[in-house]
Amino acid sequence: MNAKQFFAGITLSALLGGGVAIGGYKLSEDNLTNTKQEVVNNPQVRYTSEMRSSNVAVPEGLNFQKAANVATPAVVHVMTEYSANVVSRESSPMDPFLRDFFGDSFQQQAPRGPQRGSGSGVIIAPDGYIVTNNHVIDKANKIEVVLDDKRTYEATLVGTDPSTDIALLKIKAEKLPALRYGNSDDLHVGEWVLAVGNPMNLTSTVTAGIVSAKGRNIDILRSKDPNQKYSIESFIQTDAAVNPGNSGGALVNLNGDLVGINTAIASQTGSFAGYSFAVPSAIVSKVVDDLLKYGEVQRALLGAEIREIDAAFAKEKDLKTLNGVYVNNVSEKGGAEEAGIKSGDVITAINNVSVKKSSALLEQIARYRPGDEVKVTYLRDGKEQTANVTLKSLSNSTALVKSSNAKAITFNGATFSPVSKQEMTKLGIQGGAKVSDVKNSKFRESGMTDGFIITRIDKQTVKEPADIEKYLKSQEGRVVYVEGFYPDGLKAYYPIGNK
Repeated sequence: MNAKQFFAGITLSALLGGGVAIGGYKLSEDNLTNTKQEVVNNPQVRYTSEMRSSNVAVPEGLNFQKAANVATPAVVHVMTEYSANVVSRESSPMDPFLRDFFGDSFQQQAPRGPQRGSGSGVIIAPDGYIVTNNHVIDKANKIEVVLDDKRTYEATLVGTDPSTDIALLKIKAEKLPALRYGNSDDLHVGEWVLAVGNPMNLTSTVTAGIVSAKGRNIDILRSKDPNQKYSIESFIQTDAAVNPGNSGGALVNLNGDLVGINTAIASQTGSFAGYSFAVPSAIVSKVVDDLLKYGEVQRALLGAEIREIDAAFAKEKDLKTLNGVYVNNVSEKGGAEEAGIKSGDVITAINNVSVKKSSALLEQIARYRPGDEVKVTYLRDGKEQTANVTLKSLSNSTALVKSSNAKAITFNGATFSPVSKQEMTKLGIQGGAKVSDVKNSKFRESGMTDGFIITRIDKQTVKEPADIEKYLKSQEGRVVYVEGFYPDGLKAYYPIGNK
């Protein structure tokens, strides 16, 4: 076999081997090999700092050792443990009264069947910061991280961004191998990339493929959560072989630089049968930076309702181009309206970066924060114009949002503490107050025990410990009902004599 035949054989083998899958996956305690598939609206889609250029020449003989040696030590196995599922319990004489207070949300529940899950993560800082997918750790009761050298750590959740499916973890460790961010903007269709992760509990697995497309929107985030109005999907599509358990793992260029976080697959079977999709590092780095600086992701909006342009729509609206994004409407007092952009305009670039479709525009805007100014190039009546748009937040403000600095309080003998990010994510709540020292308090007769998280008092939402004192003092002299959760997910209701 001559050199040309050898090279052709390797190339054909790599291309035929590509394709597939991703996904963190949850397992039952009885059978840790059974994958729990998540159902989404599209049955062919399932979950699964410094920028450096990726313009790297392919090594002679397609040798990927350099990138694999750099990336593998920095990719971790993320193991999750979930509270039991809940089922209805027998009714009690108090149910009619509680239902009057809490309406349809009232339901006595009891635990059943613990679950475990598995995914991947990427160390991005030597002092223990790790990026993964939000769906890998969503609602997890406990998160463990297993390093490539088999050391195991319990991780804390720093923050999440469901709109991009990114989460940030922290472990107490130093001098860890970490990946540098690569510049996902420099990736080209046809360029070689490696996927590194832990598919099906097969740790430290490396596969190779090419970039098949950029700026893909597969609508998986909104399919999973219909209330997610501002999901950002502009995925890097590759044919690197991935499977359930790869979610949260690294997509790297041939330097071993992080250019994406593997997130989803297109597959009819849920494994090695389609294409994989990764969140670009340009978005990942911005989300991580926000979580570290502000505790919350700063989501900027252009203030315009947009839609794709196809040939039929262009003919209907007499548009002169198919490359751009059509403005359906502009928000009142939003950034676009204030800059003079109108319904019917076609946006073609953001800060001189071409945006030929909606996903590309959303990706560009996702890199900025409220208050930032961007140059928008658009067509009106076939003529090119520009406008400087000041981006705003969901509340139509240019102010940045910082996470609450809620403090613990002591009231009527009990201590009420803020709820951690991990607890909020696990229980699907936006805040609350966690009680302790119940036995030494005036609440001991209610039946409440330590660890209970109060989320409502009568029909008032409790977001932080200070709300407990405020609401109870305002209702002195009458019985009030509190609603909340225990850390295992059990929902409970208690009457409190408030004297």
